[in-house]
Amino acid sequence: MSPDPVTVHGMSTSGNCHKVRLLLEQQGRPYTWIEVDSAHGGTRTPEYLAKNPNGKVPMLERADGAILVESNAILCWLAEGSTYLPADAWQRAQALSWLFFEQYSHEPYIAVARFIRGWTPLDSRRRADLPRLHERGMQALAVMEKYLAQAAWFTGPAYGVADIALFAYTHCAGEGGFDLAAFPHITDWLARVRAQPGFVPMPGVSDDVAVRLASS
Repeated sequence: MSPDPVTVHGMSTSGNCHKVRLLLEQQGRPYTWIEVDSAHGGTRTPEYLAKNPNGKVPMLERADGAILVESNAILCWLAEGSTYLPADAWQRAQALSWLFFEQYSHEPYIAVARFIRGWTPLDSRRRADLPRLHERGMQALAVMEKYLAQAAWFTGPAYGVADIALFAYTHCAGEGGFDLAAFPHITDWLARVRAQPGFVPMPGVSDDVAVRLASS
């Protein structure tokens, strides 16, 4: 029996949202995508806040109306019972540790630097935060590089949810001002992720965002 279709509310150029789309595509699971421009208030409407008071994307909605938020929680629910989430308790805990690492030590620096450079004005005061974000983001990348020197995947013996989560903002880290040339193991891992069956790339940013990224 095929799984029930789901609806995902997301912003296509958001790494957190692309995580969900990538897994859905790789699973071949039916879904409907509703584009939400979270950078310009799309998650702050009364209709959206009624479903997700935290006002963020992605948001997954089941056919019965049940709501699930937080990208890595969505990944785990979608992956339950599949090879994308380890069945072994210890290995699953290891995968979860990388999911927590991604949201606590990686995304707040690498993703936020990308957002500041691409979605804020060139004279934004937030750009003063970039040196600190780059320092902490490089520390996170160094942790990943060290681990990948002796392992192929973050999820365990095979590709899975932790790799999807970490791929989301690592692959576009250059847009945040991070040079991945110093991390050959990460570069090789990114290539392995892109070679996985069902892989779909994250859509490119809009022209105005691209201009700001190029000017930063």
